[in-house]
Amino acid sequence: MAVAKKMELKESKDENKPVYNILFIIGLCHLLNDSIQSIIPAMFPILEASMGLSFTQLGLIAFALNMVSSVMQPVVGLYTDKKPMPYALPIGLTSSLLGIIGLALSPSFTTILLSVIFIGLGSAIFHPEGSRVAYLAAGSKRGLAQSIYQVGGNTGSASAPLITAFILVPLGQFGAIWFTIIAAIAVAFLIYIAGWYSTRLAFMKESAAKNAKAAVKKGISKPVRNALLIIVFLVFARSWYGSAIGNFYTFYAMEKYGLSISQAQVYIFVFLVMGAVGTFGGGPLADKFGKKNVILYSLLLSAPLSLLLPFVNAFFSYIILSLIGLILMSSFSVTVVYAQELVPGKIGTMSGLTVGLAFGMGAIGSVALGFFIDVFGLSETMIAAAFLPILGILAALLPSDSLLEKWNAE
Repeated sequence: MAVAKKMELKESKDENKPVYNILFIIGLCHLLNDSIQSIIPAMFPILEASMGLSFTQLGLIAFALNMVSSVMQPVVGLYTDKKPMPYALPIGLTSSLLGIIGLALSPSFTTILLSVIFIGLGSAIFHPEGSRVAYLAAGSKRGLAQSIYQVGGNTGSASAPLITAFILVPLGQFGAIWFTIIAAIAVAFLIYIAGWYSTRLAFMKESAAKNAKAAVKKGISKPVRNALLIIVFLVFARSWYGSAIGNFYTFYAMEKYGLSISQAQVYIFVFLVMGAVGTFGGGPLADKFGKKNVILYSLLLSAPLSLLLPFVNAFFSYIILSLIGLILMSSFSVTVVYAQELVPGKIGTMSGLTVGLAFGMGAIGSVALGFFIDVFGLSETMIAAAFLPILGILAALLPSDSLLEKWNAE
């Protein structure tokens, strides 16, 4: 009896220890995946100049990428919650590899859209399953684990300005072909991850089955539905503002400060790099101070800075953009963990919903903002977008972390 109890305690302790090698590898794969995605907005100035595309058409390209990803992510997550598919991860990156080849060789707006759909599909498969791997390897450090995973993606996204300055400006559209190497490396890493993931299937199925039965038994209560609705509004505010900066601030900086494409891309690089730092820091902060608090203050503290940004000079824009990226994105990974704990037993579904929703909202935002820029002007649209973080006040209505624990214990 004593030996059996010791073994149970050891297994329990092992389960609570983060598997850091897996977390760092899946974070690296997230970096490679999102580096591939970042090619698309990085190409906007190139495509606008070489093909004469309008801002609306550029918005539609972003819409095609993000909408495919956002629609498919919850579907993939829902399916793999029931039937986990470890080797879907390398298959998804293979789809992205095909999309890169098409993007580099596309002769028209239509073929660009088709290539982007392949990349979006690969991203839709990767994100919920990648988040599940991070969850399984997290142990008791879910906030930290999700931050390690998500910071990889944000770092990959931050590479867009560098891709534009050092690859696409000198090499043009065909320069995207070099990213087939990145895709191939990601596929190799994900084959290794899939092997580890397969060894955890038995534990995952047992745990998921218990949580799923509990979820079916309790159902989704009205307070949970209301909390999910608030999460939707918060993701909307963060994603639309992020879309305004990530997709169109380059043009704003070029127009307002008289900069070249490469010079203007530095602003986006600063915003995205500091966003990656904020994403990494948000998880440990949430583990210590609570997920709700991080979500609330990340948006509220960003609001005055976003309102100030359109009215400062070129130098102070660097400082304010870096602070906005640092603060605003600190809640990105935390939102995923909060949703997963809000509806336990639906790891992939909640990851697909929150991250996929961010892509979807960003997609709609890209089209809407592009249209508003064409109709009302660039400066006017960027000023209007600065009010979006104020919606973060809605986070005050979210259930507290202690209340979530109480619900999950019932």
